[in-house]
Parts: sequence; C-alpha cells; structure tokens
Amino acid sequence: MEPILAAIVGREHEQEVLSAFVAASEGRSLVLRGDTGVGKSALLDHVADLAAHEKHRVIRAAGVEAESELPFAGLHQFLYPLLSYIDRLDDTHRGVFDVVFGRSEGTPPSVMTLGIAVLDLLSLAASQKPLLLVLDDGQWLDASSIEVCGFVGRRLTGSSVKLAVGLRSDLASGFDTAALPHLPVTTLSEKASEQLLDMHHPGLDPRIRRLVLDEAQGNPLALLELPPYVRGNRSARGSGESFGYNGVALPLRLQHVYGARIEGLGEAVRAELLRGALDGVAAGTTAGAVRGARYRMKDADEAAACGLLDIDPLNGDFVFRHPLVRSTAVQIATPNERRAAHASLARVHRDDVERRAYHLGASTVDPDDEVAAALEAAAESATRRGGAQTAVAWLTRAAELSESHEERSRRLGDAAFIAGHAGRLDQAQQLIGADSTAGRTDSPASVVASAYVALYEDGDVRSSQHQVLAAIESLRDGGGPNEVLTRLVNLLLAINQYAGDATSWERAHGLIDSLGDLVSPHSRIYQDAWGDVVRRGAGVHERVERAFADLGALDPWDISRLSVAAYHVDTLSQYRPHLQRIVDRELETGALVSGMTMLHLIMLDQIAVGEWDEADRTGRRGLELMTSHQHTLFAHHSKAYLGLLAAMRGEVERARELQASVDAWARPRGIGFLTQIADAIGTAAALSEGDYEAAYLHAIGITPPSAFEPYAHQASRTLLDLVEAALHTGRSEQARGHALAAQQAGLPEISPRLALVTYGALAMTATDPAEADRCYDRVENHPAGTRFPFELARIRLAHGIRLRHTQGRKAARPPLTLAAEAFERLGATTWTERARAELRTTGTPAQASTAHLAALTWQERRIADLAAGGLTNKEIGQRMHLSPRTVSSHLYRVFPKLGISSRAALRDALGKLRDEQSV
Repeated sequence: MEPILAAIVGREHEQEVLSAFVAASEGRSLVLRGDTGVGKSALLDHVADLAAHEKHRVIRAAGVEAESELPFAGLHQFLYPLLSYIDRLDDTHRGVFDVVFGRSEGTPPSVMTLGIAVLDLLSLAASQKPLLLVLDDGQWLDASSIEVCGFVGRRLTGSSVKLAVGLRSDLASGFDTAALPHLPVTTLSEKASEQLLDMHHPGLDPRIRRLVLDEAQGNPLALLELPPYVRGNRSARGSGESFGYNGVALPLRLQHVYGARIEGLGEAVRAELLRGALDGVAAGTTAGAVRGARYRMKDADEAAACGLLDIDPLNGDFVFRHPLVRSTAVQIATPNERRAAHASLARVHRDDVERRAYHLGASTVDPDDEVAAALEAAAESATRRGGAQTAVAWLTRAAELSESHEERSRRLGDAAFIAGHAGRLDQAQQLIGADSTAGRTDSPASVVASAYVALYEDGDVRSSQHQVLAAIESLRDGGGPNEVLTRLVNLLLAINQYAGDATSWERAHGLIDSLGDLVSPHSRIYQDAWGDVVRRGAGVHERVERAFADLGALDPWDISRLSVAAYHVDTLSQYRPHLQRIVDRELETGALVSGMTMLHLIMLDQIAVGEWDEADRTGRRGLELMTSHQHTLFAHHSKAYLGLLAAMRGEVERARELQASVDAWARPRGIGFLTQIADAIGTAAALSEGDYEAAYLHAIGITPPSAFEPYAHQASRTLLDLVEAALHTGRSEQARGHALAAQQAGLPEISPRLALVTYGALAMTATDPAEADRCYDRVENHPAGTRFPFELARIRLAHGIRLRHTQGRKAARPPLTLAAEAFERLGATTWTERARAELRTTGTPAQASTAHLAALTWQERRIADLAAGGLTNKEIGQRMHLSPRTVSSHLYRVFPKLGISSRAALRDALGKLRDEQSV
C-alpha cells in the first residue's frame, strides 16, 4: 500500500534524495538546510511518512528557542519515548542516563560517554524495527544535545537507525561543525511558485498574484500566507500615510521571521535598513516604480552578520537577503520613522526628478505647493516613460498637498485624464467625484472623464459629442490656451472620427476654428487628417513628420494620435518602429488606451506592407485585450479590421461573420467609421469571390461613383475596389469617372498609396493605349509601390490582362507572374487562383513560376532584391525598419531556398528566375 502524502510542489530532487535515504539498508544521517519558510518541515513530514510506510518507528523532536539554554532538553525529547529500553542496558550506560535525566546524582558524563550510551540505546530500540529520528528547528537545540546528536549521527553506519535534521541556514548552530551530510533546500522555481500559489489561492487578481510572487521569491510559506494580507492591504490603502512604499502587509508569522532580528539592531542600523527598504534596494516591488540609482546602505555590517543583508558580488553593496526583510523593516517602523527616512532620501536624490518627488510626497503631511509641483513634474516624466498608472498616483498626491482649491481641482482633473487613458475609467470618474471644489458634475474636467467612458465603453457618440461641445463652448472665452480645452478638442475630434457624420464634422470645424490660437498645432493635424483626408489631407504627412521630430517630448497619447494621422495619409510605416518599441510598455503600466490604438495601427501597417499572418496575430491579441478590459468600441474596431483582412485573404465566411457583428453593433449607435469598414468588408469579400455586382453595390454604399463623399473615411480607400467592380460589371463610364475624380481631387499628392491606386485606376480605365502605358509605368516605377504589395499585385493583374488582349500572351506573362506570386505570398487564395488562371491563358503552366521564389515570404523576397542591388544589411534594415541582425537571419534562410551559398550569387539567381518567368 502506497503512503498517503500531501502534495509537495517543485521538490522532485529533494524527494528523490529522501526516498533513497529511507530505502538505504543501513543507518545514516542527513541535514536539511534552508531559510525560514522554505519548506524544510514539509520535507521532514515527507520523510517521516515514507519511513512509517516502510515499517520504521519514527520519533520526532523539535528545537525550542526558550529551551536552548537547558542542557539535554532536546536529547530528552528523543530519548523519552525509549525509556523502557534503558533498564535493559548494562549498569554503566544505565547510570549515565540516570545522571543526565536527573534520576541520580553524579559527575556529568562526557560527550563521548553519553554518545556511546545513546548509540547502544538506539541500537537496542532498533533491533526489532528500523528507527528514524526526525529533528526540526535543530538550530534551537541546546548545545549539549547538539554535541551528542552530532557524535551519534557520525556513527550510525552499520545500524538500523537514521537521523534527519532540519536547520535554518541564516542562523549559526552547533550542527554547522558536526560534519553531517546535508541537503540544501532552496527556494522554489518561478514555475513551481506559480503552481503552488494557484493551487492554494486560485483566481487571484493578476496584479496581486504578481506582487505575491515578487515578494515571496519562491518561499513557500510566503506564497501560502501572503495573498489574504496583500488583498487587505491594497483595499485598505487610501492617501496620505499610504503614499509611498509601506511594505507588503505581513501576517505575524512572517513578520516574526525577521522582525525580532531587526528590532535587536542598533538605532542607526535600523534607520539605514529602513532607508534602503523605502528606496527599493535589492529589487522587488517599490510603489511607484521609481527609477535611477538606488540608495547605498552603509555601516550595516551588524545587519549582515545576523542574516538580514547580503553583499552584492558585483559591486560590493549591501542588498536585502529576501524581499520579506525589506517589508518587515518598513512594517515595524513607526509612521514618523518612515516619513523621516523618506525626507532623508529626498535629499539624497535631489537631482532625480521622479525619485526626489516620490520621497517628498511620502514625507510630507501638510499641504505644500512646492512638493505638489515636484510631484506634478515627476508625473509628467513618468507618463512619457510609460508609467501612466504611477503618474495617476503622483498627481493624486499632488492634489492632496495643493494649497489652493484651484490647483487641487486642476491636478485631480489631470489625474482623471491620465487614468482614462490608462484604461481605468472608473478611477477617472472617482477622481472627478473627489473634486468637491467644482460644485457640479458637469465641469469641463469631468466631461473629459465621463465622455471617455461613454465613448470607449458604450460607443455612445451622440451623448458624448453633446457633452464635449457644450464644455468647449463654456471654455471658449476663458483666456489663453488651456490643457482641459486641448483635451476636449482632441476628444471631440476622436468622437467625430468615429461618428463619421458630415453635419457633426462641419459643426466641429466651425467651433474649433473659432478658437483660433487656443487650439494646439497637434490638434490641427488631427482635425485635418481624421475627418476628410481627401479635402484636408494635403501636406499632413509633412506636418506629422515635423511633429515626430521631437519624439522625446511627446506623451504616449500624442504618439498614438499622430500615428493615426500618419495612417490616414499612408505614411505609418516610418513610425511603426516607435509603436512597436513602446506598445508593450503602455499595455503593461502606461496609457492602455494609447497602447490599444497602437495595436490597431501596427495591424493596419502589417496589412498594408503584406505581413498578413502577423497582422492576424496582432488583431487577435488586440481583440482579446480590449474585450477583457471592456473597451467595447475598440473590440469592435478590431473585429472590423480582422474582417477586412479575412475578406482580402478569401476567408469569406469568417469575414461576413465579423462584418455582421460589427454592423449590428455600430449602425444603431451611429458609428459611421465602423459601418463604413463593414461595407468595405462586404466589398472586399465580394471581389474575392468574383461577385462584382455585389462588390459594386457595397462600394457605392460608401461613396457614389465620380465623387468622394465628404467625411467618408473609406471613400478613398475603396477607390480601386469601386473602379474594378464597375469595369467588371460593364460600368466603364462610372469607372472612368471615378478614376478622373481621384486625379482631380489631388489624391496622388496626399499619400503614396493613393498615388499608386489613382495611377492604377487611370491605367485600368484609360481608352487611349498610350495613356494606359504611361499610367502603368508610373505604377511600376513609383518608389512606394513595393510598400503596398496587395494593391500593386491587383494593378499588375489588370495590366497583364490588358497586355494579353493588346500585345499578346508573351507580353502578359511578366506582370501576371509577379501578381500571382505576390498574391500567393500574401495568402490571398482567391486572388492567387484568378492570377494563375490568367497565366494559363497565356500558355504558361499553372506552376510555371519558380518554386524557389514562391517559397520566399514577401519580406524575404524584398530583402533578397535589396541585397542583390548591393545594399548592406544596415541599409536594408533602415529601409524595412528591421535590425541588421534580423536582415542577416532572413538572408540565411533565403540562400538555401534559392540554391546558393553566398550573397554574390543573389543577383544571378534572381535574374535567372525572372528570365524563366518571361519565357
């Protein structure tokens, strides 16, 4: 029958050692050494259970600190259950025990004399069944008992007696020199820690779970006991004294582990430990995640000697032995001691904006405008580093310390604004509610928070638009530029972008224009790019580029909004590296809403440049994130883009499911931006299926032919769709009119993609062969052509079909081959089939395009072409926004696909393949 043992997590090696220990045929000793709470007692229980299952007699003892000065107190625990065997010993050994146990007077025996007597007693007791002695907390055993146990433990070979001892590694003990075999019991791995925590505390809030894991650092006792105290600590904290790091609330059992030793230190050393703990020495979880060089503790050898500190081997600095030491140092300090330590640290970090302000805020009790201003500056710095959540805490504290009602109100409004961008809409509302000086709930600052909630959670563009317009009107005559006014203007522009309503846009333009210089230059960019790029987009890409020149001064929401403007004029690719560098940071602790917008933008650029698999992954990641945070508007926005991508790939069923979901949610709410994308999904899906009549009807639902509906975001984006659908349904006049309308509207000057598709539309609809050739040449030679592979492939397909009819099959093969391969690389299955069918009509077998080139991804093909042209890895990386190392990795995969082994052979290999295609 197997032993019934409690589950022990992450101790496979230790369990193997203990199993071998019990199974050994002769006596032996083993010392388990580790920190407090690391699980030594659980392992001793495990070995006792194993031994009991193997028919051993088990005798247990435990060191007790209060008895550590009583001679033989520990040995008595072991021997008392064996008293019945003492009478069977010879007179000499029996006399030794009588003296030790006080049953007779006499000279105390030597260690050797007593040890030999104990060995005889144990051998006698083990003569009938094996014996296991288990000693826990051996460090508290009295010195006399330790000496005897060490003597006996070294001489168990040949007997049926085993000895297992548990010791704390941070306290000295006589067992340290006993020369007994030992088994180190270390902390649990990260994986095992997570498993243990989830087993005993399932369903923890992710932030609390992470905090417990960081604080416990693999200590099982901490993992088991911290969660309820951390939850209580977080929910009970308010402001004032709770600002700054107050330590993780520890149960008494954990607090006692290090508390007594800290309290036993001298006053100066305790103060030094407190300063180190409050400044985050030795990593861990400092509130506010302040940055910069941490405090260096000095003259703390006393703390190191008693096991509270270690020495960093790299720089020789004192570091805390465990995060629990730091929490204990803070928790047992008085509020006045903590404030004094923070004040001292503020002086130490006088040149660090964030760290100084953090400590000033924690050291100050009464209102102080200088401290409040320092916290406000620190919050601005933190926001730009991706610490929006930290900035909210610092601005809230700044408001508490403000001397005037006006400054308190302004700072609470700033905190609410950042909380809204951080995805904490409830907190934003609470902060506005805390502003009792406003006297009403419809102050301009409160409108920012409430309108964000209405827009992003509910998609309520109508009521949020009404609120914001009224708030802007109330501030119009309020003096100079105003931060709240700027936020309201930007929010109004975002609302109108989603509404997509011409009347609302015209009203907004009139109001914003009436504000004159009160409107920031960035807001003017958003105004021109987001509403009607056909009529207002000229020159926007240069303005965006100038704004990005000072990237370090931009807040995350500025970066995301400027990137949205870049998307509207199709220059997003050059800014995508910025988004990719910061998106994870913003999603973790920063401006969550901006991070979500960045995910949308990254997906859109991945679609544009042909990275469709990556785009699908980005879209799914964004959808999951937005759904989990209840950002319903953004979730449907992601569904719309995923549907559009599915339609382009020929995944028509999935595309239409997503289209229906988006349309059903967005249309009743009047969110024209999303309903237009839903119509674009229908257009793209119909084109993928070759249902040109349906495609045409969807396309003219966005904008009529020969015109670009004002404020219709998708009107210019579906230019090629409408023209192609019209041509295939015999509406050549409407197709030509639409292409000419694009040219007359100046679309080629607005964006590189619009230039490409405008020239393509003009070429496809031209009745003059010479004009068609000129326009197709402009497409082929356009510097941005390869940045938009799907549009380029569609134009090449149309060009190939035209050449087959006008110049013969051979002339048609090159553009048709390039189109087919591009569609195949993209994964546009129905478009690939169409291009292959056209190739077959030219007499080219279906698989005549080279297998090697077909095996290359779009990115690999582009890199190969650039490398064949003589560009270095660094130059290629700059063009494609990749690191030189990534370029090198791609080339390493390209060479075997092309059957070559060096860069020098690239040009010939690619040239040979293109020649084969043109035959």
